[in-house]
Amino acid sequence: MKTLFSAAAAVALLSGSAVAQTPVIDPARIAQHVKVLADDSFEGRAPATAGEEKTVAYITQQFKAAGLQPGGDPGPNGRAWTQAVPLARFEMKGPVSASVTAVGQRQAWTQGEQVALRASASGQTQVSVKDAPVVFVGYGVSAPERNWDDFKGVDLKGKIALVLVNDPDFETGQGDFGGKAMTYYGRWTYKYEEAARQGAIGFLVIHETAPASYGWATVKNSNTNAIFDIIRDTPGATHAPVEGWVQRDVAVGLFRKAGLDFEALKKQAQTREFRPVTLNGVTFSADYAVNAEKVVSRNVVGVLPGTQRPDERIIYSAHWDHLGVGEPDAKGDRIYNGAVDNADGVASIIEIARAFARGPKPQRSVVFLSVTAEEKGLLGTEYYAANPLYPLATTVADINLDALSVSGPARDISTSGNAPLTLQDDLIRVAKAHGRTFTPDPRPEAGGFYRSDHFPFAKRGVPALSIESGEDLVKGGKAAGEAAAKAYTEARYHQPADEFDASWDLTGLAQEVTIAYDLGRELANSRTWPEWKRGAEFKAERDKTASQRK
Repeated sequence: MKTLFSAAAAVALLSGSAVAQTPVIDPARIAQHVKVLADDSFEGRAPATAGEEKTVAYITQQFKAAGLQPGGDPGPNGRAWTQAVPLARFEMKGPVSASVTAVGQRQAWTQGEQVALRASASGQTQVSVKDAPVVFVGYGVSAPERNWDDFKGVDLKGKIALVLVNDPDFETGQGDFGGKAMTYYGRWTYKYEEAARQGAIGFLVIHETAPASYGWATVKNSNTNAIFDIIRDTPGATHAPVEGWVQRDVAVGLFRKAGLDFEALKKQAQTREFRPVTLNGVTFSADYAVNAEKVVSRNVVGVLPGTQRPDERIIYSAHWDHLGVGEPDAKGDRIYNGAVDNADGVASIIEIARAFARGPKPQRSVVFLSVTAEEKGLLGTEYYAANPLYPLATTVADINLDALSVSGPARDISTSGNAPLTLQDDLIRVAKAHGRTFTPDPRPEAGGFYRSDHFPFAKRGVPALSIESGEDLVKGGKAAGEAAAKAYTEARYHQPADEFDASWDLTGLAQEVTIAYDLGRELANSRTWPEWKRGAEFKAERDKTASQRK
């Protein structure tokens, strides 16, 4: 068993004045936070549960002990430690019936096995679909700016659409959608939004492990429990009644029974010429009740006021939530502890807060934001960004930490997705001072840029990135790092097995947290405003508020 020890020895080996002045981030302290937050007693930290109460109390206690001030909702006696996040929660009530009929034969589908249906966020309390025609719509993309339309005017009213995950470029790595790098059109969230716009009863995303970037277990566990959304006036405009995933082999079988070749049609879907194809003789039926209620979850917010420019702020973010209690795994474990995802990110910003508070006070303010409902679609950060406690125009940057590696020190560091952003250049320079090289996101096809809590900030123009651990491990190199990442994705990600393990080597994680600290400290003590580079899709939004930054 490996022993967790202080990172002081590791830091001492690194050169550079920035490193020499950096307070030590102790891996043992991070481990203790993770151990607490991932304990079974926290019940998987689902929003609006008893697990949330314990989680919010713990983070608040740690922010207070670190020396922060409350930075949440304003009140008559000052600010609270939290920001209230009103959400709608949708949960299946009773049995879920789903089936297909093909060439006259009905086949029942078991929820979580052949199909993973989400509790409808469309506002319907009873979803009843009877013998709806099924249409294959390729990648389900409508992108006028790319001269791309997978729908070609097809009438989807009263129909279920089968849609491929990811972008048309994924298979070949070439085309109009960024090659291997996923665009927002490749995200399942976009596909569900497009289902509503197209007037379909619903979309079923065909699961394939490579383009999805995770296996069926992740799909099942993420979709068959409670679904959350922000409060909407007309939820049906954003959500069709049926949203879900279907196993690839099951879908291929339906194509075959309809006399169609799945692989041939998939290849056609990678071209502009693709047209929707009806699966003749195939219909879909489903029946299930949905319980909908309004709940209030919370973001936890601490702040260290700046000494010279307190109205300019750097934000460190990390989501505290996970999946709660759900379907049991093969061992009967039903608690989705979320130790790596994302107790280690929360632990990291707690320790960054401690480092800031015990060092020289920063010139700009530093905000520590631990958000809710990331696992439900980045909802806590989306709410903050839509209802900011502090103006986004004078938010210098958001530095997000999510699921850092527990496999020991690496020679490199990375980010979720690759943004044309000077903030990323700054990260590369700071990492170099710590002896780390920078490796661009090795799996841009997974759409990491759109899946982390920096994204709601980024799409509103705030320079933002999510730091990722490197995979070129000191012990074992890239092969060992890639194997560790693959093993986590397959066996632990969004599964009950994501539990605390005392044998972890967190010295590499502590180094990465130190790099994140140094990056924020530089910004907090400078007049620098990171910028989006020419051609970046979020540059125009940031430029609108340029006059508010001195």
